[in-house]
Amino acid sequence: MARIPKETIDQIIHLADIVEVVGDFVSLKKKGQNMWACCPFHHEKSPSFSVAPAKGLYKCFGCGKAGGVVQFIMDIEGSSYVEALKYLAKKYGIEIQEEEKTPEQQLAQNEKDSQFIVSNWAKDHYHKLLLETEEGQSIGLSYLRQRGLNQHTIQTFELGYSLDLWDDLLKAGQKEGFQAKYLEKTGLTVIREDEQGKDSGRRYDRFRGRVMFPIHNVSGRVIGFGARTLKANDKTAKYLNSPESEIYHKSDVLYGLFQARQAIRSEEVCYLVEGYLDVLSLYQGGIKNVVASSGTSLTESQIRLIGRYSENVTVLYDGDAAGIRASLRGIDMLLEGGLNVRVVLFPDGDDPDSYIRKVGDQRFKEHLDSASQDFISFKTAVVAKEAAQDPVKKAEAIRDVLQSIAKVPDPIKRQVFLQQTSGAFGIDEQVLITEYNKLVKNVGQKYGSSSAGAGAAGGRPAAAAGSSPRVPAPSMSPEEEAEMAMYGGSPDDFAPAGTSTKPAHDDMEPVPDLVQVCEREIVRLMVLYAAQPLSEEIAVAQYIFGQLEDTPLRTPIYADLLHLCRQELEQGRWPDVRHFIQHSRADIRATVSDLATEKYDLSPNWTTHQIYVPRELDQLQQACDNAILRLNKVNVQRELSVQLDALRHPMDELTMLETLGTIKLLKDMDNRLGDLLGTVIPRGAM
Repeated sequence: MARIPKETIDQIIHLADIVEVVGDFVSLKKKGQNMWACCPFHHEKSPSFSVAPAKGLYKCFGCGKAGGVVQFIMDIEGSSYVEALKYLAKKYGIEIQEEEKTPEQQLAQNEKDSQFIVSNWAKDHYHKLLLETEEGQSIGLSYLRQRGLNQHTIQTFELGYSLDLWDDLLKAGQKEGFQAKYLEKTGLTVIREDEQGKDSGRRYDRFRGRVMFPIHNVSGRVIGFGARTLKANDKTAKYLNSPESEIYHKSDVLYGLFQARQAIRSEEVCYLVEGYLDVLSLYQGGIKNVVASSGTSLTESQIRLIGRYSENVTVLYDGDAAGIRASLRGIDMLLEGGLNVRVVLFPDGDDPDSYIRKVGDQRFKEHLDSASQDFISFKTAVVAKEAAQDPVKKAEAIRDVLQSIAKVPDPIKRQVFLQQTSGAFGIDEQVLITEYNKLVKNVGQKYGSSSAGAGAAGGRPAAAAGSSPRVPAPSMSPEEEAEMAMYGGSPDDFAPAGTSTKPAHDDMEPVPDLVQVCEREIVRLMVLYAAQPLSEEIAVAQYIFGQLEDTPLRTPIYADLLHLCRQELEQGRWPDVRHFIQHSRADIRATVSDLATEKYDLSPNWTTHQIYVPRELDQLQQACDNAILRLNKVNVQRELSVQLDALRHPMDELTMLETLGTIKLLKDMDNRLGDLLGTVIPRGAM
């Protein structure tokens, strides 16, 4: 595959001015050292979106979006890393000279381009048949009108109709000069086989006498079709989809996402439905942030697609109990992907399409607001009702709900869900917590990981290892795999900001919040002030590494960042914010952006009134010393807790004496560190 040379990427990043780029989308006003505006990613009345020109960073203190200039284009346009680079290259007049492709690579690209071209032509052909032929108007258009769709919706989604003939599209394609093999590769025509299963040499149209729903990828290119038969007694499937091809992979596609992506971002929620008509009716009713899985089971790739635009998803169900039960696993996957999941049910016999046509747009929107409930509460109610009179089924139902709770990354949400589940099943909360901890421990042992960890103190679930929700490792679409290989990126270049597809640190246990706080401060000082001198001989980065010696950081993202800082020093460079915010890993970009941004600037009034306010830059030695002492203290307290816990278990006299001696040493160290800090960190915080 061809690649964009690294020198070109560096040139793009060097020339792209973040104030200028962001200013194309929002109106920035200077306040202090930074520029401010109302956030383009969520609704707000007062500005909380900040751009720091000196650091090349943007940060919203409302919704948390943050990053460098490339990440901003990825966020605002919903594009991949590669697409963002091309956008900036075009803006700054930088020509991308891609390295030469081999003949085989050029042929493969030509094959895909030809399939895109023929798919787009077929979309136009079907659309014209719907609007301009007698059959299309009397059958296809009439059906769409009966379903309440207006001309604007039909045009927006480029709906069409296929004539009830065996070879209409085939003949039209040949007349246009398209090669038969591209009609076959895209699934638009089918090879007729003889009795021995061999190619008979004859071809026919796959779609005949059906309303056509073009399927677009996120950049708007037609990659396939869904088609509905209108024959009452037709023995074929009601809905027929294009087969898998080089450009169409149904597990990587959400119907309507191309039309909905901007609305999803601005409304901060994605509505997930099942069918094409659900999407069309809701979109026409003013609910434009809606997509469909098109009848397929929800996949990790589809979840990742939603996560590009919003971390909030509301699943809209009809009242069919069997269908709801079958869909619960897919929603568990949404939870595991770090998304906030809610559910809306409709009365029995109604789906989103029929219900909005029955009650109208306004009442439908009111129902979305009033009937929405979080997924854990919804699932608890479903399984509790099914197992109400059967103790064995009830126990299974409780474990089923606990498995879903274990997938929620946020520890506070997990605690709330455990309380709710306790009340719903009428079971003591401590018993539930004990069972939850067993479940998480068993899962960790099975997979060699404790990323869904539970805390020991009070039986409360602890935060998962790492500071950011994790998205399942994505099964990338062939298009994205090609882009990734072409430009030397990684899967994280296609992930939403704040998430990572990097494998979990399986050998690490869950990290208590206080440890994360202390480790965050160490890394923050390193990233922001690495080159700042503390004396004539030593800078911040050298001092911190010298003091830490071999002390490992236990929060994976901070351990990774510290390792990257060490690598920079070993290569003769100072760790630098501008370097890290262009890193290929999305979680690195997001974390560094968070570390490097401050919500408030010092008011110039202090200087005006000749009042001196010490800056952190003036007190770096003290800041570094305090950060290292605090980290040492929490590590000592952690080891002290381990030794005290060991005393609760049977041991021989010699081992007990050794343990007591260790405890005394640790307590002395803890007291000395407390004296040096002039404070005591309560052990309960551990």
